[in-house]
Amino acid sequence: MVNQVKCAHILCAKLSKAIEALDRINKGESFDKVASDLSECPSRRRGGDLGFFTRGKMVREFEQAAFSLQPGEMTKEPVRTQFGYHIIKRTS
Repeated sequence: MVNQVKCAHILCAKLSKAIEALDRINKGESFDKVASDLSECPSRRRGGDLGFFTRGKMVREFEQAAFSLQPGEMTKEPVRTQFGYHIIKRTS
């Protein structure tokens, strides 16, 4: 079982904005660019990079999604948490 992952994310307060972010990425824009443009998290300055984290460090919904991804894979739909809607990409 993987104990640590490295992820980036795009956080949006509204589902419609998270879907817009996902659409832009699926049409070929880079995750980093879309994160810089649309994310409402301070990590936007780093293209959404959250660095490495272990189990138990993120809210349950985020953690479940992040640890279910393979390196290079992104969530196919926004993940809802108490903070809003996330597009999550596992980078390592």
